[in-house]
Amino acid sequence: MARRLSYSARYHHAPKKVYEALSLRAFWDAQMEEFRKLTPQSEIDSYTVGDNGVDVVLKQVLPRTELPPIAQTVMTKDMIITRTESLGPFDPDSTKGTYAASIPAGPGSLTGVQDLFPTETGCTIRRTTEVKVYIPFINGKLEQLMLVNLVDLFRGEAEFTSGWIDANL
Repeated sequence: MARRLSYSARYHHAPKKVYEALSLRAFWDAQMEEFRKLTPQSEIDSYTVGDNGVDVVLKQVLPRTELPPIAQTVMTKDMIITRTESLGPFDPDSTKGTYAASIPAGPGSLTGVQDLFPTETGCTIRRTTEVKVYIPFINGKLEQLMLVNLVDLFRGEAEFTSGWIDANL
């Protein structure tokens, strides 16, 4: 059975400013530099901005030895995570997008939708995630572990994004 999570990152910036940051290659390069502090092999696999919005593919390698013991039981090699991020064309009322993460020979899936919208104090990006692990008996524990780590990731990315915008835009 899949587990779901909704996470909202609130910004004191206008939606257009946040969208502008997410549209810049310099932003993604800086974020990968930050990721390399934790996972030295973090890179942008592809980056496209056009009339259809923003599409970014990120790749990270997590050494197996750094995974929690329960994850090591199902991952026999280093974990290579391919993550896609998409946002449609900017809409001042609500900019929609998707994201997903995949792991070759991984035991599950992670998909989600995101929505960038204005608030009285700036804007919010709401992410709704679904994780599913296909291994009986430990699926619930792994799904919960993924969601807990995802909250930490989203929180850290929101802090990074806000600071990057303050410093660069």
